[in-house]
Amino acid sequence: MANRGHSQYRGIKRKSHFSITLYIFLLFVFSILVFFYYTKDIVEDEHKNVLVSEKKKKKEHQFEENEDNSVWEASPSHGLHPCIKPTTKYKAALGWNRYLTVKSNGGLNQMKTGIADMVAVAHVMNATLVIPQLDKRSFWQDSSTFSDIFDENHFIKALRGDVRIIKELPKEIESLPRARKHFTSWSGVGYYEEMTQLWKEHQVIHVAKSDSRLANNELPLDIQRLRCRALYNALRFSPPIERLGKKLVEKLRTRAKRYVALHLRYEKDMLSFTGCTYGLTDAEAEKLRVMRENTSHWKIKVINSTEQRIGGFCPLTPKEVGLFLHALGYPPSTLIYIAAGEIYGGKARLLELTSLFPNVVFKEMLATPEELREFANHASQTAALDYLISVESDVFIPSHSGNMARAVEGHRRFLGHRKTITPDRKGLVEIFDKLEAGQLDGLSFSHLVRDLHKNRQGAPRKRAGAPPRVGGRARSRLEEPFYQNPYPECICSSRARVRK
Repeated sequence: MANRGHSQYRGIKRKSHFSITLYIFLLFVFSILVFFYYTKDIVEDEHKNVLVSEKKKKKEHQFEENEDNSVWEASPSHGLHPCIKPTTKYKAALGWNRYLTVKSNGGLNQMKTGIADMVAVAHVMNATLVIPQLDKRSFWQDSSTFSDIFDENHFIKALRGDVRIIKELPKEIESLPRARKHFTSWSGVGYYEEMTQLWKEHQVIHVAKSDSRLANNELPLDIQRLRCRALYNALRFSPPIERLGKKLVEKLRTRAKRYVALHLRYEKDMLSFTGCTYGLTDAEAEKLRVMRENTSHWKIKVINSTEQRIGGFCPLTPKEVGLFLHALGYPPSTLIYIAAGEIYGGKARLLELTSLFPNVVFKEMLATPEELREFANHASQTAALDYLISVESDVFIPSHSGNMARAVEGHRRFLGHRKTITPDRKGLVEIFDKLEAGQLDGLSFSHLVRDLHKNRQGAPRKRAGAPPRVGGRARSRLEEPFYQNPYPECICSSRARVRK
């Protein structure tokens, strides 16, 4: 009985072991099945995510392809090309014993175009040009010398066949009395030929101001081409500026395929000088009035801001620039480089632009502090960086028609009529005010803006003259500046017609 009971117990024990083993095996199989089931879901989810990501990229790529390329495309150049070589009748100036010293005035671009004029004047007067002194007393208080901003050796060598240029007066000449002269603005060759009479009594003529000393039109072809050789070839920026400018352009190209350079002229000095206070607080406007009152060389002290804006004499505000770009068809993702100094009103005022176009950068966001350190407190050198980046941009848009806007536009025309959109500020004010009053919807607003600017995008055309029935000195002042559009003297056509 005992053995039988023991035998039954062992049988039960074997069954129990078998049941446990079977249970563990089934549990293991079930776990594997559950694992594969959830793994399958994860893989499927990941596959779906990959597909969604690929579809998104494809959609983004399609968006880029379907983007309105007309907002980036420059007008046809009609076979136009730079032509600055002298004619066969041209002769270089020798000027071995006659010297022209020059004090340039204004900001970077005012000095730059003025120096190009002085090269031509030195040629007409058969004088040796001494490297000009730069303006250190203007609003920017920049202590930069000529060689800090420009490649001095290149300047001398590039013009060797035109004008003799030296770095400083010979020691034996320094002590001689000089004829100090304020040459008349917008003068022709005849005027400077008369000025050669000064050589009878003086070996050195000192020119107190260099800006706008030559006429825009009716000058000999060789003189106009010499101005272009001086400005576009000889006046190259110093190696440090050229290197950093090129590097910043490359950084912009890594951020986007194309970029807009926006010369946002909304600094305190510009608003104070023009008396433009639209959109500002009373406190901000008062600061501008005080600044204008305390700046002695600004002659006009009382300015009607409303009349200035209606007349189109005010720079566009950051908000207006944003509306303008949107109306033209630029997408919100557009990379915009701000070529300007400190915006009046700071980030709060700039937000009026970045709320529509968030992809906005300044040079300080592209360059390291170490790279910018050597240019600190030198406004003309940092302006040179803005100039280089603006010339190389896909589209250049100035918010005001100042010296830089005109110089960059002219340079871009010279290089092949790169796209430059010049806002019709007077026409835009009327459209903006209608939009603000609710008299226009978005579609109508965009249509009006585009229609207003269809012929203001840098297409080839000959330089515009003064308005009809305008004569005297006012005529020269109202003509389109030579350096804003050097066509036809420095830009030649080999075949097609160009709109006059």
